[in-house]
Amino acid sequence: MIYPTLKTLMEKVDSKYSLVVAVAKRARQLVSGASPLIDEENANDRPVTTAVREIESGAVTYKHMKK
Repeated sequence: MIYPTLKTLMEKVDSKYSLVVAVAKRARQLVSGASPLIDEENANDRPVTTAVREIESGAVTYKHMKK
């Protein structure tokens, strides 16, 4: 089973699109050298995995911006 589940992640965001955008932006920040916001048991996790876990834990949030 995949952890965290999509159902769990959808409780943190309002749409699948928003989830994908938030994970992608946070993963890019991690690749660029940002420190993880959660304690990772496995420091070898890929940036996308870390970003998903940060969103699931509530360490990363997002807000919609008007253009």
